[in-house]
Amino acid sequence: MQVPETPKDLVRTPLVTNERSLSWITNQVAQFIENKPPMWWWIALIFSASVAVLVPYYISYLIGTGVGVWGLQNPVMWGWAIVNFVFWIGIGHAGTLISAILFLLNQKWRTSINRAAEAMTIFAVMCAGIFPLIHVGRVWFAWWLFPLPNANQIWPQFRSPLLWDVFAVSTYFTVSLLFWYTGLVPDLATIRDRVKSGLAKFSYGLFSLGWTGSNRHWRNYEKAYLLLAGLSTPLVLSVHSIVSFDFAVSQLPGWHTTIFPPYFVAGAIFSGFGMVMTLLIPLRTICKLEDLITVKHVELMCKVTLATGTMVGYAYAMEFFIAYYGGNPYELETFINRAMGPYWWAYLAMVSCNVITPQFFWVKKFRTDMRIVFILSIFVNIGMWFERFVIVMTLHRDFIPANWDYYTPTKVDVLTFVGTFGMFMTLFLLFMKFLPMIAISEVKGVTPQANPHHKLGGAKEGKH
Repeated sequence: MQVPETPKDLVRTPLVTNERSLSWITNQVAQFIENKPPMWWWIALIFSASVAVLVPYYISYLIGTGVGVWGLQNPVMWGWAIVNFVFWIGIGHAGTLISAILFLLNQKWRTSINRAAEAMTIFAVMCAGIFPLIHVGRVWFAWWLFPLPNANQIWPQFRSPLLWDVFAVSTYFTVSLLFWYTGLVPDLATIRDRVKSGLAKFSYGLFSLGWTGSNRHWRNYEKAYLLLAGLSTPLVLSVHSIVSFDFAVSQLPGWHTTIFPPYFVAGAIFSGFGMVMTLLIPLRTICKLEDLITVKHVELMCKVTLATGTMVGYAYAMEFFIAYYGGNPYELETFINRAMGPYWWAYLAMVSCNVITPQFFWVKKFRTDMRIVFILSIFVNIGMWFERFVIVMTLHRDFIPANWDYYTPTKVDVLTFVGTFGMFMTLFLLFMKFLPMIAISEVKGVTPQANPHHKLGGAKEGKH
Protein backbone atom coordinates (compact mmCIF):
# COMPACT_ATOMS: atom_id res chain seq x y z
CA MET A 1 0.00 0.00 0.00
CA GLN A 2 1.35 3.42 -0.94
CA VAL A 3 1.96 5.78 1.99
CA PRO A 4 0.20 9.13 1.39
CA GLU A 5 2.46 12.17 1.15
CA THR A 6 2.49 14.69 3.98
CA PRO A 7 0.58 17.88 3.09
CA LYS A 8 2.91 20.74 2.17
CA ASP A 9 1.66 22.99 4.98
CA LEU A 10 2.63 20.32 7.54
CA VAL A 11 6.13 19.67 6.19
CA ARG A 12 8.74 21.12 8.52
CA THR A 13 11.31 23.46 7.03
CA PRO A 14 14.78 21.94 7.40
CA LEU A 15 17.05 23.58 9.99
CA VAL A 16 20.02 23.28 7.64
CA THR A 17 19.28 24.00 3.99
CA ASN A 18 21.32 22.85 1.00
CA GLU A 19 21.64 19.09 1.28
CA ARG A 20 25.42 19.18 1.50
CA SER A 21 27.85 16.78 3.13
CA LEU A 22 28.75 17.08 6.80
CA SER A 23 32.25 18.20 5.82
CA TRP A 24 30.69 21.19 4.04
CA ILE A 25 29.28 22.38 7.39
CA THR A 26 32.72 22.13 8.99
CA ASN A 27 34.34 24.04 6.12
CA GLN A 28 31.68 26.74 6.17
CA VAL A 29 32.06 27.45 9.90
CA ALA A 30 35.83 27.02 10.10
CA GLN A 31 36.71 29.17 7.10
CA PHE A 32 36.46 32.42 9.06
CA ILE A 33 38.97 31.10 11.61
CA GLU A 34 41.37 29.59 9.07
CA ASN A 35 41.44 32.41 6.53
CA LYS A 36 42.82 35.89 6.96
CA PRO A 37 40.25 38.30 8.46
CA PRO A 38 38.45 40.38 5.81
CA MET A 39 38.86 44.13 5.70
CA TRP A 40 35.45 44.82 7.22
CA TRP A 41 36.47 42.82 10.32
CA TRP A 42 39.59 44.93 10.84
CA ILE A 43 37.63 48.16 10.39
CA ALA A 44 34.96 47.00 12.86
CA LEU A 45 37.57 45.83 15.37
CA ILE A 46 39.58 49.07 15.26
CA PHE A 47 36.44 51.18 15.58
CA SER A 48 34.94 49.13 18.46
CA ALA A 49 38.30 48.95 20.31
CA SER A 50 38.63 52.73 19.97
CA VAL A 51 35.17 53.16 21.50
CA ALA A 52 35.98 50.62 24.23
CA VAL A 53 38.90 52.79 25.38
CA LEU A 54 36.28 55.19 26.76
CA VAL A 55 35.52 52.73 29.58
CA PRO A 56 38.94 52.68 31.32
CA TYR A 57 39.46 56.38 30.53
CA TYR A 58 36.25 57.59 32.17
CA ILE A 59 36.45 55.11 35.03
CA SER A 60 39.94 56.45 35.79
CA TYR A 61 38.58 59.99 35.56
CA LEU A 62 35.69 59.06 37.87
CA ILE A 63 37.97 57.51 40.50
CA GLY A 64 40.43 60.40 40.34
CA THR A 65 37.78 63.13 40.49
CA GLY A 66 34.81 61.65 42.39
CA VAL A 67 31.20 60.70 41.69
CA GLY A 68 30.34 64.37 41.30
CA VAL A 69 31.22 63.97 37.61
CA TRP A 70 28.02 61.91 37.29
CA GLY A 71 24.60 63.49 37.01
CA LEU A 72 23.52 62.06 40.37
CA GLN A 73 21.64 64.37 42.69
CA ASN A 74 19.15 64.33 45.54
CA PRO A 75 16.75 62.54 45.19
CA VAL A 76 18.12 60.67 42.12
CA MET A 77 20.96 58.80 43.82
CA TRP A 78 20.68 55.99 41.27
CA GLY A 79 21.43 57.07 37.76
CA TRP A 80 22.72 55.61 34.54
CA ALA A 81 24.98 53.11 36.29
CA ILE A 82 22.03 51.08 37.63
CA VAL A 83 20.03 51.55 34.40
CA ASN A 84 22.90 50.18 32.35
CA PHE A 85 23.63 47.36 34.80
CA VAL A 86 20.06 46.02 34.53
CA PHE A 87 20.11 46.55 30.74
CA TRP A 88 23.27 44.50 30.19
CA ILE A 89 22.17 41.73 32.56
CA GLY A 90 18.95 41.47 30.54
CA ILE A 91 20.91 41.24 27.27
CA GLY A 92 22.72 38.21 28.67
CA HIS A 93 19.55 36.21 29.28
CA ALA A 94 18.84 34.94 25.78
CA GLY A 95 22.07 32.95 25.61
CA THR A 96 21.31 30.84 28.65
CA LEU A 97 17.67 30.43 27.65
CA ILE A 98 18.60 29.24 24.14
CA SER A 99 21.35 26.97 25.43
CA ALA A 100 19.87 25.50 28.60
CA ILE A 101 16.08 25.62 28.56
CA LEU A 102 15.64 24.89 24.85
CA PHE A 103 18.21 22.10 25.16
CA LEU A 104 16.24 20.48 27.99
CA LEU A 105 13.05 20.88 25.96
CA ASN A 106 14.78 19.17 23.00
CA GLN A 107 14.25 22.13 20.69
CA LYS A 108 16.65 21.42 17.84
CA TRP A 109 16.34 24.87 16.26
CA ARG A 110 18.65 26.26 18.95
CA THR A 111 21.72 24.56 17.45
CA SER A 112 22.72 27.22 14.90
CA ILE A 113 22.33 30.20 17.22
CA ASN A 114 23.25 28.93 20.69
CA ARG A 115 27.03 29.41 20.41
CA ALA A 116 26.86 33.10 19.48
CA ALA A 117 24.09 33.69 22.05
CA GLU A 118 26.18 32.07 24.80
CA ALA A 119 29.18 34.24 23.88
CA MET A 120 26.90 37.28 23.94
CA THR A 121 25.83 36.28 27.47
CA ILE A 122 29.41 36.17 28.73
CA PHE A 123 30.33 39.52 27.21
CA ALA A 124 27.11 41.24 28.34
CA VAL A 125 27.60 40.11 31.95
CA MET A 126 31.18 41.43 31.82
CA CYS A 127 29.84 44.82 30.70
CA ALA A 128 27.15 44.73 33.39
CA GLY A 129 29.65 43.97 36.15
CA ILE A 130 31.47 47.25 35.56
CA PHE A 131 28.60 49.46 36.74
CA PRO A 132 27.93 48.17 40.29
CA LEU A 133 31.68 48.19 40.86
CA ILE A 134 32.03 51.90 40.07
CA HIS A 135 28.64 52.79 41.59
CA VAL A 136 29.90 51.99 45.11
CA GLY A 137 31.92 55.21 44.87
CA ARG A 138 35.13 54.01 46.50
CA VAL A 139 36.03 51.20 44.12
CA TRP A 140 38.99 50.08 46.17
CA PHE A 141 36.55 48.93 48.92
CA ALA A 142 34.47 46.78 46.55
CA TRP A 143 36.01 43.65 48.05
CA TRP A 144 34.00 44.37 51.23
CA LEU A 145 31.00 42.98 49.33
CA PHE A 146 32.42 39.48 49.77
CA PRO A 147 32.20 37.70 53.16
CA LEU A 148 35.97 37.48 53.66
CA PRO A 149 37.31 36.94 57.19
CA ASN A 150 38.75 40.19 58.50
CA ALA A 151 40.10 41.54 61.77
CA ASN A 152 37.66 44.46 61.89
CA GLN A 153 34.58 42.21 61.86
CA ILE A 154 33.18 44.21 58.94
CA TRP A 155 30.67 41.94 57.26
CA PRO A 156 28.38 42.55 54.28
CA GLN A 157 24.75 43.40 54.88
CA PHE A 158 23.18 40.13 53.76
CA ARG A 159 19.70 41.65 53.85
CA SER A 160 20.61 44.04 51.05
CA PRO A 161 19.48 43.04 47.54
CA LEU A 162 22.58 44.79 46.18
CA LEU A 163 24.64 42.09 47.87
CA TRP A 164 22.34 39.42 46.46
CA ASP A 165 23.26 40.80 43.03
CA VAL A 166 26.93 40.10 43.68
CA PHE A 167 26.31 36.42 44.37
CA ALA A 168 23.61 35.95 41.72
CA VAL A 169 25.52 37.62 38.89
CA SER A 170 28.86 35.98 39.75
CA THR A 171 27.17 32.56 39.89
CA TYR A 172 25.38 33.22 36.61
CA PHE A 173 28.62 34.28 34.93
CA THR A 174 30.55 31.26 36.22
CA VAL A 175 27.95 28.67 35.21
CA SER A 176 27.36 30.34 31.82
CA LEU A 177 31.10 30.38 31.14
CA LEU A 178 31.45 26.68 32.03
CA PHE A 179 28.41 25.79 29.91
CA TRP A 180 29.78 27.74 26.95
CA TYR A 181 33.23 26.20 27.26
CA THR A 182 31.88 22.65 27.62
CA GLY A 183 29.95 23.01 24.38
CA LEU A 184 33.08 24.34 22.66
CA VAL A 185 35.30 21.33 23.42
CA PRO A 186 34.36 19.09 20.42
CA ASP A 187 34.60 22.03 18.02
CA LEU A 188 37.94 23.16 19.40
CA ALA A 189 39.25 19.67 18.64
CA THR A 190 37.94 20.01 15.08
CA ILE A 191 39.77 23.31 14.62
CA ARG A 192 42.88 21.79 16.25
CA ASP A 193 42.99 19.11 13.57
CA ARG A 194 42.59 21.64 10.73
CA VAL A 195 44.92 24.53 11.57
CA LYS A 196 48.47 24.57 10.20
CA SER A 197 50.27 26.91 12.61
CA GLY A 198 52.13 25.19 15.42
CA LEU A 199 51.09 27.80 18.00
CA ALA A 200 47.44 27.62 16.93
CA LYS A 201 47.50 23.82 16.98
CA PHE A 202 48.98 23.87 20.50
CA SER A 203 46.44 26.44 21.75
CA TYR A 204 43.38 24.69 20.36
CA GLY A 205 44.79 21.35 21.51
CA LEU A 206 45.29 22.68 25.03
CA PHE A 207 41.71 23.91 25.35
CA SER A 208 40.15 20.89 23.62
CA LEU A 209 41.36 18.80 26.59
CA GLY A 210 42.63 15.91 24.50
CA TRP A 211 39.29 15.32 22.76
CA THR A 212 39.37 12.41 20.31
CA GLY A 213 35.66 11.91 19.64
CA SER A 214 35.63 8.44 21.19
CA ASN A 215 32.43 6.93 22.53
CA ARG A 216 33.67 7.47 26.10
CA HIS A 217 34.38 11.14 25.44
CA TRP A 218 30.95 11.72 23.92
CA ARG A 219 29.23 9.93 26.80
CA ASN A 220 31.00 12.04 29.44
CA TYR A 221 30.50 15.20 27.40
CA GLU A 222 26.75 14.67 27.08
CA LYS A 223 26.41 14.01 30.81
CA ALA A 224 28.36 17.16 31.70
CA TYR A 225 26.39 19.25 29.17
CA LEU A 226 23.08 17.99 30.54
CA LEU A 227 24.16 18.67 34.12
CA LEU A 228 25.24 22.23 33.32
CA ALA A 229 21.99 22.81 31.40
CA GLY A 230 20.08 21.74 34.51
CA LEU A 231 22.15 24.12 36.66
CA SER A 232 21.73 27.00 34.22
CA THR A 233 17.96 26.73 33.84
CA PRO A 234 16.97 28.04 37.30
CA LEU A 235 19.55 30.81 36.90
CA VAL A 236 17.59 32.22 33.95
CA LEU A 237 14.67 32.80 36.30
CA SER A 238 16.56 33.61 39.49
CA VAL A 239 19.19 36.10 38.32
CA HIS A 240 16.89 38.74 36.88
CA SER A 241 14.39 38.12 39.66
CA ILE A 242 17.12 39.02 42.15
CA VAL A 243 18.08 42.05 40.06
CA SER A 244 14.42 43.13 40.24
CA PHE A 245 14.59 42.88 44.04
CA ASP A 246 16.90 45.91 43.95
CA PHE A 247 13.66 47.79 43.32
CA ALA A 248 10.90 45.53 44.64
CA VAL A 249 12.08 45.18 48.27
CA SER A 250 12.19 48.96 48.71
CA GLN A 251 9.27 50.92 50.19
CA LEU A 252 8.99 53.37 47.30
CA PRO A 253 5.73 53.74 45.35
CA GLY A 254 6.18 52.34 41.85
CA TRP A 255 8.90 49.94 42.98
CA HIS A 256 7.39 48.00 45.88
CA THR A 257 5.43 45.49 43.82
CA THR A 258 5.43 41.71 43.44
CA ILE A 259 5.03 41.84 39.65
CA PHE A 260 8.66 42.89 39.20
CA PRO A 261 10.37 39.43 39.21
CA PRO A 262 8.29 37.78 36.42
CA TYR A 263 8.07 41.08 34.55
CA PHE A 264 11.85 41.53 34.65
CA VAL A 265 12.49 37.94 33.52
CA ALA A 266 10.14 38.31 30.54
CA GLY A 267 11.75 41.64 29.68
CA ALA A 268 15.25 40.17 29.92
CA ILE A 269 14.43 37.34 27.50
CA PHE A 270 12.71 39.87 25.24
CA SER A 271 15.75 42.16 25.09
CA GLY A 272 18.17 39.21 24.88
CA PHE A 273 16.52 37.80 21.78
CA GLY A 274 16.43 41.31 20.32
CA MET A 275 20.21 41.57 20.66
CA VAL A 276 20.75 38.05 19.26
CA MET A 277 18.83 39.01 16.12
CA THR A 278 20.65 42.36 15.88
CA LEU A 279 23.99 40.53 15.82
CA LEU A 280 23.19 37.41 13.82
CA ILE A 281 21.11 38.82 10.96
CA PRO A 282 23.99 40.88 9.49
CA LEU A 283 26.54 38.14 10.24
CA ARG A 284 24.59 35.40 8.48
CA THR A 285 24.88 37.45 5.28
CA ILE A 286 28.40 38.78 5.72
CA CYS A 287 29.85 35.39 6.69
CA LYS A 288 27.69 33.47 4.14
CA LEU A 289 25.90 31.39 6.77
CA GLU A 290 22.39 31.61 5.32
CA ASP A 291 22.26 27.81 4.92
CA LEU A 292 23.03 27.31 8.63
CA ILE A 293 21.24 30.26 10.24
CA THR A 294 18.10 29.94 8.17
CA VAL A 295 14.96 32.06 7.88
CA LYS A 296 13.27 29.45 10.09
CA HIS A 297 15.66 30.26 12.95
CA VAL A 298 14.95 33.97 12.64
CA GLU A 299 11.21 33.36 12.40
CA LEU A 300 11.20 31.28 15.59
CA MET A 301 13.20 33.94 17.42
CA CYS A 302 10.63 36.50 16.26
CA LYS A 303 7.88 34.36 17.78
CA VAL A 304 9.68 34.22 21.13
CA THR A 305 10.15 37.99 20.96
CA LEU A 306 6.46 38.43 20.21
CA ALA A 307 5.44 36.23 23.17
CA THR A 308 7.75 37.90 25.69
CA GLY A 309 6.97 41.38 24.34
CA THR A 310 3.27 40.71 24.85
CA MET A 311 4.02 39.62 28.44
CA VAL A 312 5.91 42.86 29.03
CA GLY A 313 2.99 44.87 27.61
CA TYR A 314 0.60 43.00 29.90
CA ALA A 315 2.86 43.84 32.88
CA TYR A 316 2.78 47.54 31.97
CA ALA A 317 -1.04 47.46 31.92
CA MET A 318 -1.24 45.53 35.20
CA GLU A 319 1.03 48.05 36.93
CA PHE A 320 -1.42 50.82 36.12
CA PHE A 321 -4.43 48.70 37.02
CA ILE A 322 -3.03 47.65 40.42
CA ALA A 323 -2.02 51.24 41.18
CA TYR A 324 -5.62 52.29 40.50
CA TYR A 325 -7.29 49.29 42.12
CA GLY A 326 -5.08 49.37 45.24
CA GLY A 327 -6.42 52.76 46.25
CA ASN A 328 -3.00 54.13 47.22
CA PRO A 329 -2.87 57.73 45.97
CA TYR A 330 0.94 57.85 46.06
CA GLU A 331 1.21 54.71 43.94
CA LEU A 332 -1.29 56.03 41.41
CA GLU A 333 0.40 59.42 41.25
CA THR A 334 3.75 57.72 40.59
CA PHE A 335 2.41 55.91 37.52
CA ILE A 336 0.57 58.97 36.23
CA ASN A 337 3.83 60.90 36.61
CA ARG A 338 5.68 58.22 34.63
CA ALA A 339 3.28 58.50 31.72
CA MET A 340 2.49 62.23 31.81
CA GLY A 341 5.25 63.84 33.89
CA PRO A 342 8.59 65.33 32.81
CA TYR A 343 9.80 61.97 31.48
CA TRP A 344 6.72 61.31 29.32
CA TRP A 345 8.95 61.09 26.25
CA ALA A 346 10.90 58.17 27.78
CA TYR A 347 7.67 56.39 28.73
CA LEU A 348 6.31 56.88 25.20
CA ALA A 349 9.52 55.47 23.70
CA MET A 350 9.35 52.49 26.08
CA VAL A 351 5.74 51.60 25.24
CA SER A 352 6.20 52.20 21.50
CA CYS A 353 9.28 49.99 21.24
CA ASN A 354 8.33 47.24 23.71
CA VAL A 355 4.59 46.88 23.17
CA ILE A 356 3.89 48.03 19.61
CA THR A 357 7.10 46.90 17.86
CA PRO A 358 6.82 43.12 18.59
CA GLN A 359 3.21 43.09 17.33
CA PHE A 360 4.56 43.38 13.79
CA PHE A 361 5.81 39.81 14.20
CA TRP A 362 2.25 38.50 13.94
CA VAL A 363 2.69 38.94 10.17
CA LYS A 364 4.74 36.19 8.52
CA LYS A 365 6.01 38.55 5.85
CA PHE A 366 7.65 40.73 8.52
CA ARG A 367 9.10 37.70 10.35
CA THR A 368 10.78 36.43 7.20
CA ASP A 369 12.11 39.74 5.85
CA MET A 370 15.60 40.09 7.34
CA ARG A 371 15.77 43.86 6.88
CA ILE A 372 12.51 44.42 8.76
CA VAL A 373 13.47 42.01 11.54
CA PHE A 374 16.85 43.72 11.95
CA ILE A 375 15.26 47.18 12.26
CA LEU A 376 12.61 45.95 14.71
CA SER A 377 15.25 44.18 16.83
CA ILE A 378 17.10 47.49 17.24
CA PHE A 379 13.88 49.12 18.41
CA VAL A 380 13.47 46.29 20.95
CA ASN A 381 16.92 47.02 22.41
CA ILE A 382 16.22 50.75 22.56
CA GLY A 383 12.85 50.17 24.24
CA MET A 384 14.27 47.86 26.90
CA TRP A 385 16.91 50.44 27.82
CA PHE A 386 14.17 53.05 28.17
CA GLU A 387 12.19 50.67 30.39
CA ARG A 388 15.04 50.55 32.93
CA PHE A 389 15.50 54.33 32.61
CA VAL A 390 11.82 54.99 33.32
CA ILE A 391 11.87 52.73 36.40
CA VAL A 392 14.94 54.44 37.90
CA MET A 393 13.63 57.93 37.10
CA THR A 394 10.76 57.24 39.51
CA LEU A 395 13.21 58.68 42.04
CA HIS A 396 13.13 62.20 40.64
CA ARG A 397 10.02 62.99 42.72
CA ASP A 398 10.29 61.77 46.29
CA PHE A 399 8.13 62.45 49.36
CA ILE A 400 9.31 66.07 49.76
CA PRO A 401 8.32 68.30 46.83
CA ALA A 402 11.19 70.67 47.61
CA ASN A 403 13.58 67.88 46.56
CA TRP A 404 12.03 67.30 43.15
CA ASP A 405 14.46 67.74 40.29
CA TYR A 406 15.06 66.75 36.68
CA TYR A 407 17.84 64.20 36.22
CA THR A 408 20.20 64.79 33.30
CA PRO A 409 23.18 62.50 32.59
CA THR A 410 26.58 64.05 32.13
CA LYS A 411 29.11 63.42 29.39
CA VAL A 412 30.87 60.94 31.69
CA ASP A 413 27.64 58.96 32.16
CA VAL A 414 26.89 58.78 28.45
CA LEU A 415 30.38 58.02 27.17
CA THR A 416 31.03 55.32 29.78
CA PHE A 417 27.89 53.57 28.58
CA VAL A 418 28.87 54.04 24.92
CA GLY A 419 32.26 52.56 25.78
CA THR A 420 30.65 49.35 27.04
CA PHE A 421 29.12 48.84 23.58
CA GLY A 422 32.61 49.14 22.13
CA MET A 423 33.90 46.64 24.69
CA PHE A 424 31.03 44.25 23.89
CA MET A 425 31.60 44.42 20.13
CA THR A 426 35.38 44.07 20.49
CA LEU A 427 34.99 40.87 22.48
CA PHE A 428 32.37 39.55 20.04
CA LEU A 429 34.59 40.25 17.00
CA LEU A 430 37.52 38.46 18.65
CA PHE A 431 35.22 35.54 19.43
CA MET A 432 34.20 35.36 15.76
CA LYS A 433 37.81 35.19 14.62
CA PHE A 434 39.23 32.66 17.05
CA LEU A 435 36.31 30.40 17.98
CA PRO A 436 33.59 28.62 15.93
CA MET A 437 30.63 30.99 15.79
CA ILE A 438 28.27 28.06 15.21
CA ALA A 439 28.26 24.78 17.15
CA ILE A 440 29.55 22.46 14.40
CA SER A 441 28.90 19.18 16.20
CA GLU A 442 25.37 20.17 17.26
CA VAL A 443 24.36 21.45 13.82
CA LYS A 444 25.53 18.19 12.23
CA GLY A 445 23.34 16.29 14.67
CA VAL A 446 20.13 17.91 13.34
CA THR A 447 20.85 17.38 9.63
CA PRO A 448 19.18 14.56 7.67
CA GLN A 449 22.67 13.39 6.70
CA ALA A 450 23.40 12.53 10.33
CA ASN A 451 20.81 9.75 10.24
CA PRO A 452 22.31 6.70 8.50
CA HIS A 453 18.80 5.35 7.80
CA HIS A 454 17.64 8.52 6.07
CA LYS A 455 17.72 8.73 2.29
CA LEU A 456 20.27 11.56 2.62
CA GLY A 457 22.38 9.68 5.14
CA GLY A 458 26.04 9.92 4.22
CA ALA A 459 25.37 12.56 1.56
CA LYS A 460 27.84 12.66 -1.30
CA GLU A 461 31.13 14.07 -0.13
CA GLY A 462 31.80 15.53 -3.53
CA LYS A 463 28.73 17.72 -3.49
CA HIS A 464 30.34 20.96 -2.34
